[in-house]
Amino acid sequence: MLIFGGPYSNLQATIAMQARAAELEIPAKRTLCTGDIVAYCAEPAETIDLIRSWGIHVVMGNCEESLAFSEPDCGCGFEPGSSCSTLAVTWYQYADSRVTRNQRRWMQRLPRSIEFEMAGTRFKVVHASLPSINEFVFASSEASTKVTQIREAGVDVIIGGHSGIPFGQRIDNKTWLNAGVIGMPANDGSSHGWYMLIDPVDDGLDVSWHRLDYNHSASQRSTIAAGMQEYGQALGSGLWPSIDILPETEARQTGQPLDLPPLRI
Repeated sequence: MLIFGGPYSNLQATIAMQARAAELEIPAKRTLCTGDIVAYCAEPAETIDLIRSWGIHVVMGNCEESLAFSEPDCGCGFEPGSSCSTLAVTWYQYADSRVTRNQRRWMQRLPRSIEFEMAGTRFKVVHASLPSINEFVFASSEASTKVTQIREAGVDVIIGGHSGIPFGQRIDNKTWLNAGVIGMPANDGSSHGWYMLIDPVDDGLDVSWHRLDYNHSASQRSTIAAGMQEYGQALGSGLWPSIDILPETEARQTGQPLDLPPLRI
């Protein structure tokens, strides 16, 4: 299976992800997006249309929820008055003015979670966490909270998104996975996005994370031209315009290349 999150209105990244799926011969029925199709970049309507025509599975993210029901803000979970909250105003107003009524109706029907089984392992996919559509869960987040949520879900693995940085953890024979996002760098100083593959093997499943290269220069130009300069610059620098949401551990890793070894589950 191919799992990815956060297209973030980045049409070039989404085109590249679809092309990579074709190269890997992974069909739409085995491809899943963890939400936030629309966010920081300049082509929200076009990115939604591509995801819809692709026919993949999509979990509702907080951005879909907010736009679908015409909420006043993105519902990202940023602290009021923070840099992240202030920056979000511009992209959300931009996206809200471009998403169509038909696209909002489609987003309203998206599931808030998806469950599947693979090689006898039970998965539940959510946008952020089991109880919340906008909780930030990172590798450094409390392990006991993660395993409690997995047990409450009655599965072996939770796949979450939202936080923008890929990771995988085995905790008490349970697993928490985050595929990362394709539409914005992982604050690692590089311009690529991230996606995740789950492959059956003789004694379980192999989970691996992979870089997605795409025409980030084109996305950078269109995003800056649309008035989201800070996010446009981040597409090239690989550094987030604000790290307000990051725990201390992840904040210290700003600009450092990610090392994500495969995980056997």
